Amino acid sequence: MTGALPYVDTHLHLSRWWRDIKATGYRPDIDYTLKGLLHEMDAAGIGHAVLIQVNDAPNVWDGLAEARGIVADSAGRLRLVSTVDPTKGAEAVAAQIALWEKTPELAGIKLFPGYNPFYPHDRRLDPVYEYAHRRKIPILIHTGDTMDNWGLVKYTRPIEIDEVAVRFRDVPIVLCHFGNPWIDEAAELVYKNPNVYADISGLLAHPSYPLFDRMIDLCRKRVLEGILMIGSAERVLNGSDWPLIDLKVQVGLVNSLDLPPRDRAAILGGNARRLFGLPEASPVRTGSS
Repeated sequence: MTGALPYVDTHLHLSRWWRDIKATGYRPDIDYTLKGLLHEMDAAGIGHAVLIQVNDAPNVWDGLAEARGIVADSAGRLRLVSTVDPTKGAEAVAAQIALWEKTPELAGIKLFPGYNPFYPHDRRLDPVYEYAHRRKIPILIHTGDTMDNWGLVKYTRPIEIDEVAVRFRDVPIVLCHFGNPWIDEAAELVYKNPNVYADISGLLAHPSYPLFDRMIDLCRKRVLEGILMIGSAERVLNGSDWPLIDLKVQVGLVNSLDLPPRDRAAILGGNARRLFGLPEASPVRTGSS
């Protein structure tokens, strides 16, 4: 990475509440600690990453406290994204916003429709979108397939976000997972709405899948088609969904896209640095492996 801007990963998780890391992690012996994550970031040339508070914590307050601690110990490498569940009621949403007011390092808010039974355009979320507008931070929204088969994908279609994007034009919105399997639908939303982005995280199955190499080929094709539908790579973000995806594999996927080098560089870091206000350089240790 000497002489080049380090990469950015806009979608990863680290939490003691992550379930069955040996089975769900991209390899069974993954070092699922902050030290392990930073080592893998260095090896993949990733300078900064966005840490998304998981949806599996016993409550959002404990989850936020855990995530804040991890970010504080990351020596400036990680940025904090918190979450909220509108189905808990207006008082719970207001309480979470009050906590965010006391969290100066908050870099974004993640919503988990599908994992929780709500649509992104649920009016109970209006205070959250309004808060993001005041704070000038993006809203990240889960779209597409859910990791768990008890999730309800009727809530996760990208089209359900169009109304929100129109009503809150000044709020940047990130479609996590590029709407997979509805990538063309997600691409339409990015094309239509100048405040909508898409990350390309979590698009691959577990590496133990016998046809994993062919899946990478298909993923490369589908992501490229989505970008061509948008007509620009300036609102497409690199993301891995680590620990589900190997950081090196994700970076390799982006670098293999049949796009001009400037577009691959934008996806791998430039777009994220603008969206999250990240510095142009970060402490990637050369020679990592």
